[in-house]
Amino acid sequence: MTPIDLMTTRRAPLRLVIFDCDGVIVDSEPVSNRILAEELTALGWPMATPEATRRFLGVTLADMVPTIEARLGRSLPPGWRDAVTARIVAAMATESAAIPGAVEALRAVMAMGVPWRVASNSSHPEMQAKFGRLGISDLVRGRLHSHTDVARGKPAPDLFLAAAQAEGVTAAECVVVEDSAPGVRAAMAAGMDCLGFAPHSDGAVLRALGAVPFRSMAELPALVAAAWQRAA
Repeated sequence: MTPIDLMTTRRAPLRLVIFDCDGVIVDSEPVSNRILAEELTALGWPMATPEATRRFLGVTLADMVPTIEARLGRSLPPGWRDAVTARIVAAMATESAAIPGAVEALRAVMAMGVPWRVASNSSHPEMQAKFGRLGISDLVRGRLHSHTDVARGKPAPDLFLAAAQAEGVTAAECVVVEDSAPGVRAAMAAGMDCLGFAPHSDGAVLRALGAVPFRSMAELPALVAAAWQRAA
C-alpha cells in the first residue's frame, strides 16, 4: 500500500491528524540522545549518540529506567530522571530545529480546516522549549498531549486515544504521523491508521509494524487533502 492509497481508501472519514513531536515536527532526537548518551556514559554504561538513538528512540525516560538499571546492576541515583529532563529542556530551548517542511505542513493542514493535535512521549516543559525555539508556540497551543497526561506513554495507545477524545472523534477517524517503532505500535494499538515518516530509510521497519511509510514532510499536505476531500 502507498501513502495515497491509505488516505483515499480509508474505512472512515478523516476527522483528526495526530502528529508525533520528536522526529516528525522537531529535529530534537540528536540533541536528547546526545545528552542521554553522555549521562549513561557518566554512570558507567559507555554509549555514543547513535547507540542511544537505536536503543531508546521514542521511549520515555521512565520506561528506560529498568533497562538502564539492569545494565548497570544497581538503582539509578535519586533525582536522576529529573536532572536529565532539566538538562534536555535547557538544551531544547537553544538547540531545537524544525524537521524540514514540518511547520509548513502544520500550517497547510490548518489552512484546509483539518483538525490536528500533537501527542508526544516528551513532557510539557520539553515541548514548550522545543516549540518556543521554533517560534510556533501559538500555533500548537491547546493541541498538545504529553505522556505525563495519561497512565502510559507509547507504545501504549493512551496518548492517541486521549487526543481523539479531546477532539471528540473516534479512532477510526484519525491518522497518526509517526517516525518511531513505539509510536507506530501505539497507533496500531489505538486502532488508528498511521503514516510512517522515514526520511532516511525505506521505512521497512515502520511498515512491518503496520505504518505506511513516506519520505518527506512536503508530501503530507497533499496526502491529508486527499482524505479530507473524500471525507467532505
